[in-house]
Amino acid sequence: MEAPNNKKTSLRDYQNRRHFIKGAIALGMLPSEIFASPASNVCTNNVHGIWTPEQVTPFKYTSNYNNYYEFTSNKKMVRHVAKDFEYNNWQLSIDGLVNNPLTLDQKAISDIPQCERIYKLRCVEGWSAVIPWQGFELNQLIEAARPQKSAKYVVFTSLYDPKQMPGQRSNILPWPYTEALRLDEAMHSLTILANGMYSKPLPNQNGAPLRLVVPWKYGYKSIKSIVRITLVDKQPISSWSQVAPSEYGFYANVNPNIAHPRWSQRRELPLGETKKIRTKMFNGYFEQVKSLYEFDAIDTLF
Repeated sequence: MEAPNNKKTSLRDYQNRRHFIKGAIALGMLPSEIFASPASNVCTNNVHGIWTPEQVTPFKYTSNYNNYYEFTSNKKMVRHVAKDFEYNNWQLSIDGLVNNPLTLDQKAISDIPQCERIYKLRCVEGWSAVIPWQGFELNQLIEAARPQKSAKYVVFTSLYDPKQMPGQRSNILPWPYTEALRLDEAMHSLTILANGMYSKPLPNQNGAPLRLVVPWKYGYKSIKSIVRITLVDKQPISSWSQVAPSEYGFYANVNPNIAHPRWSQRRELPLGETKKIRTKMFNGYFEQVKSLYEFDAIDTLF
């Protein structure tokens, strides 16, 4: 299916398209019990009650403006630098405080039944986009790995390959890139691993072959090219938090009431637009995730 090239594409058009459904149970190295329970057997496209915008950002904007420091800090150049990126032998491991460590290859990942989630992405820098992702809920993999009772946090590690990723030859960040969530955040039904967008395979510049998408948090939490997921018992320090902790907090919940040290977060500029719009609390997903946090602490979670 060709990527949209019109100014705006309606949400309904995307929702009416055929979604990726692959009814696989024998997933190679992935255990079949991942689909044993009704709760994880279906990846729903439309989660009840989720705020969804009426318009989708055209693919030409979201595929040509990307933060991906592994390749370059120039957002408009990422797609050019990453165009020859190869990941044929890519694998994902799930380890740490789990009773059933997993190793998955691309075939195992692609065989997991897919759903489409149209989420708004809000960058801490003040721009935003509405993207139709294809993927699956992260909780499926975590459940299959059987977390130990002591597991409290989930650490994500991206690929380290400075030969292919020239940005990793610099010291702008500690490599490999890492990010983390609380375990309950990772298990939430809104949190997905995406391997496609706009009904196409995930482009290199958008994090192929697999990236995290956490729609109520700033975009830097949505780590790209994930090769490892590790469950730990203590809150980790991720890459950006090591470099600039005052600008890149652990929680990174989108909150218009908490200003960035160098700019306000009350408004955002959608890609392809010229007029800013108001930023919503938790990026519009407040009602769905507020139960994860102490209400009195919401305005301090960054």
